[in-house]
Amino acid sequence: MQRYDIAIIGGGIVGCCIARQLARYDVNVAVVEAANDIACGSSKANGGLVHGGYDPKPESMKAKVNARGCELYSQWSQELGFAFERPGSMVLAFNDEDRRTLDRLRAQGMKNGVSGLAIVDPKRIHKLEPRASEMAVAALWCPQTGYVDPFDVAISAAENAAANGVDFLRGHKVTQIAAKNDGFEVETSAGSLWAQRIVNAAGNGCAEISRMAGAEKFNLVWRQGNILVLDREMHPYMPLYPTPTPVSKGVIVTGTVHGNTVVTATAAIREPGDTDTYADDMQKLLDGAQKLVPSLDTRRVIRAFAGGRAVIDGLNDFLIRRSALVPGFIQVAGIQSPGVASAPAIAQKVEGLLREDGTVLHERSDYQPLRRPPVDFDQLDIDAQDELIQKDHFWGKIVCRCETVPEAEVIAAIHRTPGAVSVEGVKRRCRAGMGRCQSGFCQSRVVEILARELNCTPEDVLLEDAGSQIVSGPVK
Repeated sequence: MQRYDIAIIGGGIVGCCIARQLARYDVNVAVVEAANDIACGSSKANGGLVHGGYDPKPESMKAKVNARGCELYSQWSQELGFAFERPGSMVLAFNDEDRRTLDRLRAQGMKNGVSGLAIVDPKRIHKLEPRASEMAVAALWCPQTGYVDPFDVAISAAENAAANGVDFLRGHKVTQIAAKNDGFEVETSAGSLWAQRIVNAAGNGCAEISRMAGAEKFNLVWRQGNILVLDREMHPYMPLYPTPTPVSKGVIVTGTVHGNTVVTATAAIREPGDTDTYADDMQKLLDGAQKLVPSLDTRRVIRAFAGGRAVIDGLNDFLIRRSALVPGFIQVAGIQSPGVASAPAIAQKVEGLLREDGTVLHERSDYQPLRRPPVDFDQLDIDAQDELIQKDHFWGKIVCRCETVPEAEVIAAIHRTPGAVSVEGVKRRCRAGMGRCQSGFCQSRVVEILARELNCTPEDVLLEDAGSQIVSGPVK
């Protein structure tokens, strides 16, 4: 039985950021993830917005970590090499009631420590974002808001954590937890492990993990969100929000670090695990987007998908604390929006909770905070591209034409640690299949490369999780 000082259950963006935060210390850490890859749950089913921090209720846990997490993204992106843009955002008001909401949000944001908030008039709105609706009478301008690729953040943090000694146990679904005097015995679908401390960052599985450990009982509501991805624009949109409701920030139009436009997200209570997309939700997204940007060309939609937020029933907040029932068990539950924005600060918060719980954390002398990101061939000038091709012919074999991804990038995605073990894992790491055709041309090539590099047959290659084989029989 492998023994660890700390087991982080859950390999989403929050779990990976916690792993990266703890990797600087002289402790044995494992990330235990049920899926066969990291960032397969809520982390891949959101728009990647790094919210500024004006929306959470002051003194809530969300308020305590949102603004701080947003601030930390500048440092984390530099150290880990993931793309991060901070274009600022606007909440648009269309009537007097909306205008009063802007005043409330600005006051909240100031209490939460968000700097630079201002109410701006229509002239300023259209200087900041000329495509915003001319019907807007005012807006809350927040210069701190940004966006990231959420699974790129998780993968970057995981790679840095792994380089500093953290183990990633993928395909290890936790089936039983036994609390002992000196720690926990954790049974998984792929074997057992022992940990002195457990961090419950299991996303939509956090209620079940808490129950297994004999810790706090709570119920999760599956608040499903549908999202639309549009083809690339020459000039990505500044994030534009409507005035929020008690349960949602509303339908948002935003750019991405890759130049796409995203319309995110609906908020409907559905059965747990429901990731289907629904026509009425799509229409709500389109209507909401065109209210903010009437000229938005919705014919450019290339993908629609859905995911579920980990919302604790009756608590519109994060649950981040030491368990009151089980010593050594840290709750990081109910991480819905603004979870992406808050992730680096949540990681710092968990470090503090572990120290309070008696965990001794001595910084390692060989800790390496920097990660060298993989080469993005599409972003290089032609001379740099030619130089790579001369050294390795795989750089000259373009697998994904939409995103200009050569075979060398796919190979690198598979062999990084933790590397891709599925078609979707490759897609998340190097964008092969993210473009206009959505894998229509490149998927067969990615399957072929995975089979070769993983030393298996094409019939064994998975789209994502176990049982998702793409090929049902021998191929030429």
